[in-house]
Amino acid sequence: MAFYKDERLALFIDGANLYSAARAVGLEIDFRKLLKEFQSRGRLVRASYYTALVESDEYSPIRPLVDWLAYNGFNVVKKPAREFVDREGRKRVRGNMDVELAVDMLEAAAYCDHIVLFSGNGDFRRLVEAVKARGVRVSVVSTMNATPPMISDDLRREADTFIELTDLGDLVARPRRDTSDAPALEDED
Repeated sequence: MAFYKDERLALFIDGANLYSAARAVGLEIDFRKLLKEFQSRGRLVRASYYTALVESDEYSPIRPLVDWLAYNGFNVVKKPAREFVDREGRKRVRGNMDVELAVDMLEAAAYCDHIVLFSGNGDFRRLVEAVKARGVRVSVVSTMNATPPMISDDLRREADTFIELTDLGDLVARPRRDTSDAPALEDED
């Protein structure tokens, strides 16, 4: 992973895609650690997190994360998710942030040297190609270590660098919670 201390960095996080990839490999992302890790790799200009929220829900499990991110150095880009009923009568939710992420990433190419995209979505292949054509290096973070892999082969090939999410695990993930039935040890004072 080649990062240079003087380069201007921007992070673009496809929230739903990163959540799915991290879950597939058993990681829980600690966004404070993630921010600090990339601040140490260059001059972090912006860290943006993209997500769609269901507005009609009284409580959304993602809302506390989105609020925390907004107060702790992340640019949070959100929009309402659309709810609909499918042919079988099941309630479904659809929310896609691809256009917002793509527009912002293209605009960031004017003031960044290196962009890190946290997504495995193959629809971003052309976006990465366009950003690279503007002289910006692009690293993509996702995982091959899930079944099926969470990274599109085309996107992985287009990126200047592919960063395996599990390789970042020690740097940006919360410690795994012990789910064993063993009793916790008490401190002896």
